[in-house]
Amino acid sequence: MEIKNIDVKTILYTTDLSDTALHAFSYAASLATVYNARLIILHVIEDYPAIEPSLKNLLRQDQWKDIKEKYIRDTRETLSGKSRDNRIVREALTQFSENAKDGQYGEPAASDEVIVLFGSPVEKIIETAKEKNCGLIVMGAHGHGLLQNLLGTTTHKVLSESKIPVVAVPIDQ
Repeated sequence: MEIKNIDVKTILYTTDLSDTALHAFSYAASLATVYNARLIILHVIEDYPAIEPSLKNLLRQDQWKDIKEKYIRDTRETLSGKSRDNRIVREALTQFSENAKDGQYGEPAASDEVIVLFGSPVEKIIETAKEKNCGLIVMGAHGHGLLQNLLGTTTHKVLSESKIPVVAVPIDQ
């Protein structure tokens, strides 16, 4: 068997903004430096359309209609880039990226792009890695509870579905 030379040109770092994800950033930044690769930061804001039928049964019809209309309005604002939450997350991640570039978290590390998406984290991570032609995904791994074992974590699902290597960084204890 021949050992291939691995040349990673783009690294996708995914963050749920947790401490584990922040710890994983150190690995993503270091790998980007070693490979002289682009570093893309991705945060996915999860939506929950699968629980709609259960919620609908809990409310009166007029209440459900009001909530659904607000959801549609919020979704339109988000998709058109007018959502305040979207801007706040994007601005915070951009500032985080600038701080990392200046070496405020240790060694200087630069990211080339910050992306904030809405939807299923697993789907958006896989899609973004493919669209951006990433050679590696770096993400935090945490939790070992019964519920997480039954449902599967985002990290576990990405590890299962990804066609490219995934580095799952456990929390620094």
